[in-house]
Amino acid sequence: MNRTLFSRDTALLAARVTLSSLFIVMGWGKLSDYSGAIAYMAQTGSPFPTLSALIAILAELGTGLALILGLWVTPLAVLLAAYTVVTAFIGHHFWTMTGTLRYDMTIHFYKNISIAGGLIALAVAGPGHFIVQRHRHAT
Repeated sequence: MNRTLFSRDTALLAARVTLSSLFIVMGWGKLSDYSGAIAYMAQTGSPFPTLSALIAILAELGTGLALILGLWVTPLAVLLAAYTVVTAFIGHHFWTMTGTLRYDMTIHFYKNISIAGGLIALAVAGPGHFIVQRHRHAT
């Protein structure tokens, strides 16, 4: 095995796992406390809090798991990057806040923007070699 290829593939697997871990943890939290997720969506001003919570669970948990497995990495990473930017504007609108809350939300806002950048880089790089593949048998 080419050592450079192995290192690249290992790095891409690590990128998929680390980028996905936040989404899986947060998605699982929303799924296991759905009423709390709805209340949080309402508190942040998300449109249609019940639907927003469901979309968040699917986007975070579903896409996070798919990325770890290496399934549809390019389109899902792009979609998750867009989702992450949208949630930055909906949930972390620091420009409307003051004091330490403004500081905290500024960090969260730019964290989301940075994660979106990592997801875009992953979309461009692709999943690497370590993926779950469906084997097709010739008939």
